[in-house]
Amino acid sequence: MRKSIFIAFGAGILLVSYFSWDGIFGSKVDYNAEVKPILNKHCIGCHGGVKKAGDVSFLFEEDMLQPGKSGKPAVVRGNAHASEMIRRIETSDPDDRMPKNAEPLAQEDVDILKRWIDQGATWERHWAYKKVDRPELPSLRNLSNLFGLLDLNTSSWPQNAIDYFVLDRLRKEGLSPSEKADKATLIRRVSLDLTGLPPTPQQVADFVADDSDDAYERLVDGLLAAPSFGERWAAMWMDLARYADTKGYEKDGPRNIWRYRDYVVKAFNADKPFDTFTIEQLAGDLLPAESANLPSRENLVATGFHRNTMNNDEGGTVDEEFRVAAQIDRVNTTWEVWTGTTFACVQCHSHPYDPISHEEYYKYMAFFNNTRDEDVPTESPALRIYPSDDSLRVQEVLSWIEGHDAGVKKEFAEFLYVMEPKVNSHDFDSLVNATMIDGKYLGLKQSSSARLKRVTLTGKTSLMLSVSTGAEGPTLQVRTGAVDGPVRAQVRLTKPCRDSVLILPMSPQDGKHDLYFTMTSPKTPDRWVQIKWVSFQQPLPGAQEPGYEQVLRQYVSLVAKRVEEMPILWDGKGDLARKTHVFERGNWLVKGPEVQPGVPGLFPDLPAEAPKNRLGMAQWLVSRNHPLTARVIVNRFWEQIFGYGIVETVEDFGSQGSPPTHQQLLDWLAVSFMEDDGWSVKTLLKRIVLSATYQQSSQTNQEQLEKDPYNYWLSRGPRVRLSAEQVRDQALAISGLLSKKMYGPSVMPPQPDGIWQSPYSGERWLLSEGEDRYRRALYTYWKRTSPYPSMTTFDAPSREFCQSRRIRTNTPLQALVTLNDPVYMEASERLATLMNQKGKTPREQLKEGYQLLTFQPIEEQSLKVLEKVYHQALTAYRKNPAEVDSILVYGATKTPELAALSVSANVMLNLDTVVTKE
Repeated sequence: MRKSIFIAFGAGILLVSYFSWDGIFGSKVDYNAEVKPILNKHCIGCHGGVKKAGDVSFLFEEDMLQPGKSGKPAVVRGNAHASEMIRRIETSDPDDRMPKNAEPLAQEDVDILKRWIDQGATWERHWAYKKVDRPELPSLRNLSNLFGLLDLNTSSWPQNAIDYFVLDRLRKEGLSPSEKADKATLIRRVSLDLTGLPPTPQQVADFVADDSDDAYERLVDGLLAAPSFGERWAAMWMDLARYADTKGYEKDGPRNIWRYRDYVVKAFNADKPFDTFTIEQLAGDLLPAESANLPSRENLVATGFHRNTMNNDEGGTVDEEFRVAAQIDRVNTTWEVWTGTTFACVQCHSHPYDPISHEEYYKYMAFFNNTRDEDVPTESPALRIYPSDDSLRVQEVLSWIEGHDAGVKKEFAEFLYVMEPKVNSHDFDSLVNATMIDGKYLGLKQSSSARLKRVTLTGKTSLMLSVSTGAEGPTLQVRTGAVDGPVRAQVRLTKPCRDSVLILPMSPQDGKHDLYFTMTSPKTPDRWVQIKWVSFQQPLPGAQEPGYEQVLRQYVSLVAKRVEEMPILWDGKGDLARKTHVFERGNWLVKGPEVQPGVPGLFPDLPAEAPKNRLGMAQWLVSRNHPLTARVIVNRFWEQIFGYGIVETVEDFGSQGSPPTHQQLLDWLAVSFMEDDGWSVKTLLKRIVLSATYQQSSQTNQEQLEKDPYNYWLSRGPRVRLSAEQVRDQALAISGLLSKKMYGPSVMPPQPDGIWQSPYSGERWLLSEGEDRYRRALYTYWKRTSPYPSMTTFDAPSREFCQSRRIRTNTPLQALVTLNDPVYMEASERLATLMNQKGKTPREQLKEGYQLLTFQPIEEQSLKVLEKVYHQALTAYRKNPAEVDSILVYGATKTPELAALSVSANVMLNLDTVVTKE
């Protein structure tokens, strides 16, 4: 008896110790889990990044220990009684009590703070800022269930490592996994997840009939290899890249940047390692040269990621203000996309909740501050894409240069392909009788002048400039030192011109000098001469050789030629390099101390071998020691698959973000993504969709609704409404309308009349012809001030700024779209035609339509509802045959029966089971 009691007592101790040994004997306070939330909620508002009331701050460890205005430290480690913080919390004096003008802290919170201080006030980094290490897989031994004696028959459930972590959590929550989804549901789910498109009926039939053990894995491999895979995941990335075909702000003029979108599609399809994908987008222009002494075209196009920032072309705006706005957007977007950090607030003050200082924001902005874009209407710098004949001419010019002075080839190649370095006209100052035409370009006329300050002229004996004028015979002179200083270059414009490029010889002069551009135009004194840009260059080599003048003319004509251009990133050097200053309180007009490029001290420093520029910064982001990037990116893909991220706030991994539901799983996936997968997105996604977790049925029961209502613990499969793009693409795909055409400029498919407004440019929505009407939603022309309406109705953003996740809504407008939008009306008519071909009776036709949409048999009750819809419509159209033309507008067949079937098909396209991924 005594032995039995002893054994039972021992077993009880073991069980209790498994759950909470510290709960019996007293536990060490967890700073991140217990203390930090109290400080953030009650203290940081007055004693943190925004304010430092009484010279007390709890944002940084060293600040917490320093004496405040009272002369006493807020926290004395090991002695809560001596800590001013505790005295202020517990005092009854209303003038001293903290929190100020707020409810007193709960006694439980006070006890936690006192115990924490008495235990030494250990300061910890937030979990997300710690280096990510690979955790061990949880054991399948069910310790929480009497050492497995009452195991729930789940030990054979895991298919891969993901399932071990999920099962471990389910057991702790008193839950068990759901059964596996049926094969028809599974193929529709995984097809929509990996390609954004539903499977074909034949694919479903083949998969359902395939009983081989590797049938599902082979299906997944096929989907990963499909061209549509890249299009599906590029659609997700477009929100992060804030991709649009227009510049934004009020004018919102067109922008030619579709090649960047194509780069993203190709990158996903090629399974470009994500670290390479990152570096190319953030610093492709700084990668080693491949041809013509430039980085590859692919690398330059990739930098379009950060040329998706908005431009303000409205007259009267200050270019520098909106250049700075673009730089700030790049900083904030980079931190949100790759590190899930709310960095934007640090623009004005230190982070209110996480230890990142105000100055560190501008150190980081220094990485971007030298990019040459300056909010000019031309959107330079841009990659010039020459047609084939002109490409040959470019190579002829570069071959001439290489043959006469190979050392200067890079400079001329950069100007031919990027037209940098050049000085934009807004850099002129000291305007006399001159102006900035439309607030954009320098205008000179009779007896006018303008200055360029401190131009380095050493080795620069050619001046190239872009000129437009209707004046008769004006003469432009360039002088050094003063308006009446020595003339270094001059030209007489003999005829009217527009955007003509001239190259003028300059007399040699070393050092930095102020240059004055003066104009005389006696014949037409009131006519303006417009200058867009100027460039100081070395002379084209080989001046004494036969054929030189022809090569020089060819060089100038190539620069002047209007060719396709795509905005890219490009760094300024020499005179065009900028200093970076802290903006006091975030005001770009109030500059504080100068800072050098750097990363916040909270994180590991740049790799030793990394340059201190955007390239080094990009390499830092994807270094193995970076605590956030892999976690954040893995979480993004998880959120796309399951509807919720392991960290629900995918945009905020900081101390105010949601805690991870499965932190060890997140860390395991992050380490595997970096170390095992080589940053392969396809490998990551394959691992996720092959897991038993993913393959669960999405059907729920009462226990799951009570214990796991939002499926945070993954007790069932994902059930998520399709994205805006997927809802549209699915309707086109099922009806047989969807085009497989990939790449190229954006298209303008049908949309309701009167939607598109372009008050400045006079642009119109020109309906695309042929198969371009039916291309995937990814390729739809995206105007920021008037996005495609069915997209925004289904929660797509305007893309003025980066958006990490779309908040899913369910509004009546969504039903109005799927019931009335011209795209869905045409899809309904085509689907009705297919249903008519597959079934002899209306009942059979409706059953076939539902099967085409969901790959499931329709329930009798739902079928009766659809039959009622069909017969009501049929009766109406038979009474009013003229109304048939209003519903059947795309095909040749016009019968009341087909019209009624089209109405029914339209209703089915709007069903919850159709617009939802089960």
